[in-house]
Amino acid sequence: MPDSVSYVIGFQNGSRISNQGFADIDLENFLAGLNDGLTKEESELADANLQDLFNRFGAYLTDKILLENEEEAKAFFAENSTKEGVMETASGLQYEIIEEGTGAQPTAQDTVVVHYEGSLIDGTVFDSSFDGEPAQFLLGAVIPGWTEGVSLMKEGATYMLYIPSELGYGKNPRPGGAIQPNDALIFKVELIEVK
Repeated sequence: MPDSVSYVIGFQNGSRISNQGFADIDLENFLAGLNDGLTKEESELADANLQDLFNRFGAYLTDKILLENEEEAKAFFAENSTKEGVMETASGLQYEIIEEGTGAQPTAQDTVVVHYEGSLIDGTVFDSSFDGEPAQFLLGAVIPGWTEGVSLMKEGATYMLYIPSELGYGKNPRPGGAIQPNDALIFKVELIEVK
């Protein structure tokens, strides 16, 4: 195999490993394990030990992500609460009225038709309906921050909703998505219709 192909394989796998939270890996032991994986039929560690080590490291990474996201969210909400126009409910939901509506105001039992854009506090957009058709939801069947925030709105309104983790997906977001455990969420919501 040409050297350049070997380099590309190494680079791609190194980038993937780094992006998965393994940036501070012990390179010497990693290369030894990689070499053994390429040249030996069995690991120097028993399979049970491998699984136990990997499980403990996974728990460590999860705890680290939980704590980091919680600290970032606290700082974000503390700063955001000082901005002009941002209001906060007793639950910790923060919201900002971009445009007030004049129509019907929904309850949790209503179906709402909305346009929305969801992002993380770092600005990463994870979902949006603005480029397509409006979305339709039973308001009581979505995350608590949405139920509470959209219940404050009237048809025709556009709000920014700043949703703490405990009113969002908490420690258990959907696997494989952009939302991590304890992520705070930001939604721009336009309430089009209450059904």
